Amino acid sequence: MTTDVNDVDRSTDLSQPLDRLGPDETLKYNSDYLRGSIDQGLLDRITGGVKFEDNKLMKFHGIYQQDDRDIRDERRRQKLEPAYTFMVRVRLPAGVCTPEQWLKIDALARAHGGDQIRLTTRQTFQFHWVVKEDLRPTIQGLHEVLLDTIAACGDDARTVMATANPEDSAVHAEVALLSKQLSDHVIPRTRAYHEIWYGAEKVATSEEQEPLYGKTYLPRKFKIGFVVPPSNDIDVYSQDLGFIAVTGADGLEGFNVTIGGGMGRTDNEPRTYPRLGDVIGFIPKDRLLATADAIISVQRDFGNRKERARARFKYTVDDKGLDWVKAEIERRLGAPLAPTRPFEFTSNGDVYGWQRTDNGRFNYTLFIENGRIIDRPGKPLLEAIRAIAHSHRGKFRLTPNQNLIVADVEPEDRAGIDAILAQHGLADNGATSALRLNSMACVAMPTCPLAMAEAERYLPDLIGRVEAILAQHGLTDEPITMRMTGCPNGCARPYVAEIAFTGRAPGKYNLYIGGGFHGERLNRLYRENIGEAAILEILGEMLGRYAAERAGGEHFGDFVMRSGYFEAA
Repeated sequence: MTTDVNDVDRSTDLSQPLDRLGPDETLKYNSDYLRGSIDQGLLDRITGGVKFEDNKLMKFHGIYQQDDRDIRDERRRQKLEPAYTFMVRVRLPAGVCTPEQWLKIDALARAHGGDQIRLTTRQTFQFHWVVKEDLRPTIQGLHEVLLDTIAACGDDARTVMATANPEDSAVHAEVALLSKQLSDHVIPRTRAYHEIWYGAEKVATSEEQEPLYGKTYLPRKFKIGFVVPPSNDIDVYSQDLGFIAVTGADGLEGFNVTIGGGMGRTDNEPRTYPRLGDVIGFIPKDRLLATADAIISVQRDFGNRKERARARFKYTVDDKGLDWVKAEIERRLGAPLAPTRPFEFTSNGDVYGWQRTDNGRFNYTLFIENGRIIDRPGKPLLEAIRAIAHSHRGKFRLTPNQNLIVADVEPEDRAGIDAILAQHGLADNGATSALRLNSMACVAMPTCPLAMAEAERYLPDLIGRVEAILAQHGLTDEPITMRMTGCPNGCARPYVAEIAFTGRAPGKYNLYIGGGFHGERLNRLYRENIGEAAILEILGEMLGRYAAERAGGEHFGDFVMRSGYFEAA
């Protein structure tokens, strides 16, 4: 098949004059490669925030301006500006972290981040509650241990994910290294980050400052992930670009490539929707960087820059057509993709506790509910992991499900880690329902400006009430994926969960059911704008039927899809 750029509508893409595109495109173009006036804004002590334009540019630097929404109305009544703070997100390819890096993250969290760390659904760290004057010390502290926040947010290729398997193998290790190589390859090249945060001098150059991105970067964020079957822990079909590892007798051979996945949608806007990625072919591993460049450049050149709600790669694929996009990728590669190789997924969750690796060491997966690491009475989690990090000789790995793996543990070190966990009230790791172990939530209130309802702070309580229903029906040990987000944007990948909630208003959620257990099928909207009483009534009936009528080995999502719920809705 041949491809021709004249075959597609180009009225909303990079080929158009800036005045015909959305305002963000002009902002990026005029930003001097993401510098804007961020430098001056950081020095302004009259306000705790930054200008609207600089807030947008700071996202490319891994920083979001937020405010404490719990006290927003009270401050408004007192005629005070919002209580501005910032979220700082670390770039951490494959979620791999050394003990030295962990201890620095811990110290920065205690100094600037409200004594807590968030593990995100994309395998990295977030600090919240960072005030403006602490931004530079935080980022410079990360730099001391070779960490940064470049492209952790913004219209660029975000931090690259990779399967974090507790049974770790040589293939997993190679994939993790490739994810870092790709992440380093696709981050913006602008020197703005070094100038603003490290105090580097601006250097005049005649070289192309952004050879991949250009002056206007990408139309929207672009998410990349690697997965090693049979685990689909990164939810590869939710990524803009996914690489599914294919192995043979000699180890890693290459990757099946998926394109066009994405979770976000806007309520009451049918032109926005979640989409699963399509597998378009196979590449040998030595073509990884070239393939990523070709695919990202297609989105750069043809993505919608007029409507941000339609700017993700999934809409480019649908608007231009999958066949056309694939052909354009192959044209840029100079060769066709090879046929897809066989693969199979069986789960997308984590396995907890101790697991032996193929090199004779051990990994311990620690359950971190909703990724929130904080010291609580009787369970000082932050303190416990700090103690482990002081003596640990291996690495830490953040999982795509917001949990933590203490990795590469020598056999003789296991007892010491077990003792630390016991001393801190964490010896019962994983001793809870399978539902809770397979749950995720985004941060939502009180810091996320997009949240319409609670998520992280509410889901644990809701699960407790659903656990009582599960116990009635003998389903406590049945793995069911449940996810909650405070808005429809989908940061916790809700649209592939078997049960999911997206916030509509305080205490009100849309209920989705029927996703595939290993992320292979989107769920469907079942009820809109309902509260806890209705949620528990609906789930009580469904789970009762599931216990009584399920087939052997049938997952909950599969059961509800065949049981007439949508015809009856």
